[in-house]
Amino acid sequence: MAAELNETQLALRAMVREFARDRVAPHAEAWDRDHTFPVDVVREMGDLGLFGIPFPEAYGGGDGDLTTLCIAIEELAKVDQSIAITLEAAVGLAANPIFQFGSEAQRQRWLPDLVAGRALGGFGLTEPDAGSDAGGTRTKAVIDPDTDEWVIDGTKAFITNSGTEITSLVIVTAVTGTAAGRPEISSIIVPAGTPGLIVEPPYRKMGWHASDTHGLTLSECRVPRDHVLGEEGRGFAQFLATLDDGRIAIAALALGVIECCLEEATRYANDRIAFGRPIGANQGVAFKVADLAVMAAAARALVYDAAALRDAGKPFKKEAAIAKLYACEAAVTATREATQIFGGAGFMDETLVARQYRDAKILEIGEGTSEVQRLVIGRALGLPVT
Repeated sequence: MAAELNETQLALRAMVREFARDRVAPHAEAWDRDHTFPVDVVREMGDLGLFGIPFPEAYGGGDGDLTTLCIAIEELAKVDQSIAITLEAAVGLAANPIFQFGSEAQRQRWLPDLVAGRALGGFGLTEPDAGSDAGGTRTKAVIDPDTDEWVIDGTKAFITNSGTEITSLVIVTAVTGTAAGRPEISSIIVPAGTPGLIVEPPYRKMGWHASDTHGLTLSECRVPRDHVLGEEGRGFAQFLATLDDGRIAIAALALGVIECCLEEATRYANDRIAFGRPIGANQGVAFKVADLAVMAAAARALVYDAAALRDAGKPFKKEAAIAKLYACEAAVTATREATQIFGGAGFMDETLVARQYRDAKILEIGEGTSEVQRLVIGRALGLPVT
């Protein structure tokens, strides 16, 4: 299904590649070491139009598609996953739900700043006891009849882009009622700084050190009734659709990681001399590099096939799950193998493959674990649902 990139997409790839090389790569190791979220560089990404790629010009966007967004994410991930996930989450988890499910008033209020990169948004789905089991949401929201406001109480965990100085909102999922004995979940826009929205201290993470990630506590947090996203009780269906798109974007991020490992390992295998010859002359190393090339080619085909299906308006749920499962598990393998090729140098934190190794593990967990992807694929193949 995937087609050749058009001239606009090729130009975007060249622009983002140059930006990644000149503005991200020289600083990424320091950001990682110091756990620094680079606000100025994120704003530059906004100036380049990256946050607006898939949105209409009416909201300041570039009238592009998911394929084009994946190109940008892939190129950024080659040099730094933290920057790549900042873009992916801001577009896919915050701006896109407002565009897809919000009212025109909500779009007009929130999208221009999000699309321009002047502001970031978070998506408050995961909870301490509700991750893959998103239906186990415990956060609750009730209407105060005296003020016609939602009163939200609960906790959220691992929320990206939720505590930066340019965060403007977090979309939170909350139980807002029951139907047929089952909880109804709604998505509600909570502006940053709303009383009762408490941004917890940043996590100490294994990787993605330059990505902003916090837990959130909502304690009698009040927002107007019209801040519900779309219809009340439709939050579950909304975030399932949101995650389908997000799985392709995360797979594109994983593809960038694999390609980085291939490039770095190939270079090192040619440059590193041991026993009088480049280590790439050894079959044990050469085969590892060849396997990296296979992983990159397979992941590329899966990612852009799924993106093309989605952009063409065709069913893509299974293909999105396949792309995420393969690309993310391959990225973890690729970073491990690249680190092995680098030997002792690969164990040093300042080495790019070492940072990619630490960062890659979350790819098998975030926006749907590998186990969940296998469930999705199995159900799409007609296997029984237990």
